[in-house]
Amino acid sequence: MDAEIIVLGAGFAGLSAADALTRAGRRVLLIEARDRVGGRTRTEHYGDDLWLDLGGQWLGPGQTHMYALAARFGKTVWPMHVAGQNVLLVNRRRRTYRGLIPWRVSPWALANIAWGFLRLEQLARRVSLDAPWKTPGAADLDGQTMGDWMRRNLHSRVAFNVLRVAVESVFAAHPDDISLLHALFYLHSGGGLASLTSSRNGAQQDRVTGGLQGLAGALAADLEEQQVPLLLSQPVQVVEQTGNRVRVHTSAARYEAARVICALPPVLAAAVDFRPGQPVARQRWCEQLTPGRVIKCFAVYDRPFWREQGLSGAAVGDLPPVHVAFDATPPGSQRGVLMAFIEGRAAHQWGLASMAERQRVVTASLGRFFGPRAQQPLQYLDHVWADEIWSRGCYAGVAGPGLLSRYGESMRVPHGRVHWAGTETASHWNGYVEGAVRSGLRAADEVLQLVR
Repeated sequence: MDAEIIVLGAGFAGLSAADALTRAGRRVLLIEARDRVGGRTRTEHYGDDLWLDLGGQWLGPGQTHMYALAARFGKTVWPMHVAGQNVLLVNRRRRTYRGLIPWRVSPWALANIAWGFLRLEQLARRVSLDAPWKTPGAADLDGQTMGDWMRRNLHSRVAFNVLRVAVESVFAAHPDDISLLHALFYLHSGGGLASLTSSRNGAQQDRVTGGLQGLAGALAADLEEQQVPLLLSQPVQVVEQTGNRVRVHTSAARYEAARVICALPPVLAAAVDFRPGQPVARQRWCEQLTPGRVIKCFAVYDRPFWREQGLSGAAVGDLPPVHVAFDATPPGSQRGVLMAFIEGRAAHQWGLASMAERQRVVTASLGRFFGPRAQQPLQYLDHVWADEIWSRGCYAGVAGPGLLSRYGESMRVPHGRVHWAGTETASHWNGYVEGAVRSGLRAADEVLQLVR
C-alpha cells in the first residue's frame, strides 16, 4: 500500500497533519504503533456516567485549534469546577484560599511567591519562541537548572515549596532536571507560569465532554470516511530514503511514499532505524529529551462531598507523593471524582509500587487535603505513563542543562524527505495537545510547499 505522504503516529500531531494533507487533495497513509489513536490522550469509560481522562485533558484560552476541533465535531466544552476555596498544605499547616496565589501565608512568603512568579514571567518573555537557542545569554541560561534559579531567588521556604510544586505540576519533572532555558521557553510558549497553573482563564480551564481522546477518535473517523488508511498496531522499525522515495518498514509490512512526516515522541523517534541515520544533533536531541514522568490518580466517591464543605476540590501541598489535586467530576455524573498527580522523581519511585500501595499513599494525601472521608473512595484507579511502551512518559519531553542550546536547532529541520511534527517541536503551546496540532499543521504545510 503506497501513498504520496506517510504520516507516522496517530496522536493529535499526526492526525492533524494527515487531515491538512487530505484536505489539500493528497493521498495519505497513517501508521500508528498503538492499538488506538490519540497518543498521550487516553479516555476510559466506567459505566454510563463516568469517564476519566487518563492522559491529556485540558483546554484553555489561546488554544484556538483545539477549540476549533471541538466545534467542528460538535463536542461540548465545559469549565472546571472552581467554585469554593482551594486547600494549601505547607509545612504541615493546612490553609484555604481563593484564586491563584495563597494569600494566607506570611507577608514575606507571599511577597517572595509573587516576586518569583513575576520574575519568571519577565525572563520567559525574553526567550525566542521560534529559536530559543538564539536568545541572548542562551548558553548561560541553558547551563543551569530551574532548581538553581529557585535556590538563588526564593529565600522563603514556603515560597520555594509552592513554586517547586508549580514547576513539577507543569513539567512532570523535578526542577533540578529542567534546564532554565527550556523552562523559560516552555513558560513563554504557553503564556506564562500563571496561565499554565490556572483553572480560571488558564491552561486548565476547560474539558471536553466524553474525554479528550474522543476528539482524536472523531478526527480519525473523519479521515477514514475520506478513504485515508489508518493502520494500527504497526510499530515503525525502519525509514529508508532512496532517491526520491521513502520506504517505511513496520512490524507487519513495507510502505512507500514520496515524503514522510514523523510525528512520534522524540524518545520513540530515537529508536527508529533511519537510513541514512538522523543527523547527529537531532539524534542527540531525541535521545536526551527526557519524557516527563507522571502517574495520574483518581479516587471515585458517591458524590463530590468536598463541595458541601465549600471547597473547590483543588489542593496544593508539599508532602509527598501527591502535591496537587483537582475536582475531576464529569458533568452529569452522580459520583464525585478527585484527581491527583504523582510527578517527577516521585513518579519513578511509585511507578515501581503496586496499585494497592499507590492507593494507600494517594488516599492518605487526599485525606490530609479534604478530611477522613477522602481516604475511603468507592473506587481507585491510576495510570503510570512511563509503563506505556509507545509513550514512555508524559506530558512531554523535558530538556536538561545544555541540550536546547546545543541541539535544539535541529528539532524541526527536515532530514531529506522526512519531516518532523509532535508537540515537542511546537513554538507555541509546546508540550500541550494544542502544540501537537500546530506542529502537525506546520509539517503538513512544509510538505505541501514541496509537492505542488
